[in-house]
Amino acid sequence: MARERAQSPTEARRARLGDIIWIRAALAAAIIGGMVEIRPFDWAAPVCVLVGIAITAAVIWFEVRLNRASLKRLIGAAAGSVLGIFGAYLISLILHAAGLRAVLAGDISLLALAVMTYIGLIVGAEKGDFLNLAALGGLFSPERLRRGGKLLDTSAIIDGRLADIAETGFLEGPLWIPHFVLRELQTIADSSDGGKRQRGRRGLDILQRLQQIPGLEVRVLEEEPVRAREVDHQLVETARLHDCKIITNDFNLNKLAQLQHVAVLNVNELANAMKTVVLAGEILRVQITKEGKESGQGVGYLDDGTLVVVEQGRRLISRCADVVVTSVLQTPAGKMVFARASEERGEYRPVRAAEAGGGQ
Repeated sequence: MARERAQSPTEARRARLGDIIWIRAALAAAIIGGMVEIRPFDWAAPVCVLVGIAITAAVIWFEVRLNRASLKRLIGAAAGSVLGIFGAYLISLILHAAGLRAVLAGDISLLALAVMTYIGLIVGAEKGDFLNLAALGGLFSPERLRRGGKLLDTSAIIDGRLADIAETGFLEGPLWIPHFVLRELQTIADSSDGGKRQRGRRGLDILQRLQQIPGLEVRVLEEEPVRAREVDHQLVETARLHDCKIITNDFNLNKLAQLQHVAVLNVNELANAMKTVVLAGEILRVQITKEGKESGQGVGYLDDGTLVVVEQGRRLISRCADVVVTSVLQTPAGKMVFARASEERGEYRPVRAAEAGGGQ
């Protein structure tokens, strides 16, 4: 049986956008039709239509704001509103117990209800960020929190190694692709610069490849932080609000996330950790490919890409040679191995499968 083609993020977004347009059109028709039918305050039909359009716009604006709000803010706003209504109820009891006229007490109670509900809504939404949803036992936690969701950064997507890691089964989902990351990828893919355009299209191809991996859940996250504008800050804000990890290759984003106590999975760090362990005194077989920066140096690479600087290795360029490791330097960019040419046949040399294949 042929497997159904995976729907791309762009196609899924277009389908959702079409559904939203139809629903909002039906809402607008219902509100405008109701206003024309009721004719409040004996307004003329054109006035009712304009008021209906204004009400529809206000409802849609409120809906958009709610969709962008995090679950913590929604819970905080709901709790704050309930507390505000309860406070207004207590005020109304006090007013009636004080013996005020019914009309005056009713007006003050209505005003208190509006003010207290508004204050509770705003304060609750602002303080909702401090809620710990994990302490509630997963009752209000979104699915991505319970299942260890991870946010993908643009650099990690374009890099492509993430798809290779996922295909081995070492990376578990769900993987969340924020909509602002998709928008950045689309902007890069539509760039007039040929290099950028190629990188952007590669990133979109990698996303489709991730979607087609069996057992890996890849989803698009529509929510966007309101307070953050740059993509890096939006990623950190989203991860902080939802207790997610960020997968990235960006060194600056890595540091920014660490400053805000957001967990980061760096593909470059994973690649460095998986490189061959080399010890001082060990003998390696290396293909010397070019000159080094210092006089007489030669430069080669191990099979995993580790840079090897060989003292007095210039004369060995374009040749495979046995070298003795003298020291290993770990830098933020990766690992560097310093060695010297081995000319003593009696030295012990451990045999490695990777070297045996490279030396043939």
